[in-house]
Amino acid sequence: MFPWNIFPFNKDMKESMQKMKPGEIDKYVQDIIGKAMPDNMRGMMNPTDFFNGFQSSAPSHPSSTGSLNSSAFETHDYVFVRIPIKDEEWLKKLRLYHTSNQLILEHIPEQDDKHTITLPAIVKKKGAAANYKDGVLEVKIPKNIDMQYSQIDVTEIM
Repeated sequence: MFPWNIFPFNKDMKESMQKMKPGEIDKYVQDIIGKAMPDNMRGMMNPTDFFNGFQSSAPSHPSSTGSLNSSAFETHDYVFVRIPIKDEEWLKKLRLYHTSNQLILEHIPEQDDKHTITLPAIVKKKGAAANYKDGVLEVKIPKNIDMQYSQIDVTEIM
């Protein structure tokens, strides 16, 4: 059971939180997490390390690929990749491909250039569309919901 009684949920909480400085808020959160963790886990992990793990694995949606400052993000049904196009002539020589988890752009800005953008979700093979408007190429690819699970047997080695 979670120890809800350690949190000061009352009418004065809003006032006290507004008066706190960022350093005090950080100390407060670390103190609360430290109190919420069972005694046997306190030696295993520092609450600060716990939050650092979340910060480093937070999804970073803008992904830079060389000279193309592209950004990839997902919605419930689609994955979108937006690529700023500096010269409309690039569209004539551009070749776009995609795999289940990558978007590949060839021949921009130079003929021998190749850029690979990792997609934030698995996508379907068919149904992708690309539109160019106001200097931005937007690629829209339908997401694939993969519900196939494979069980992995664990064997004990003695």
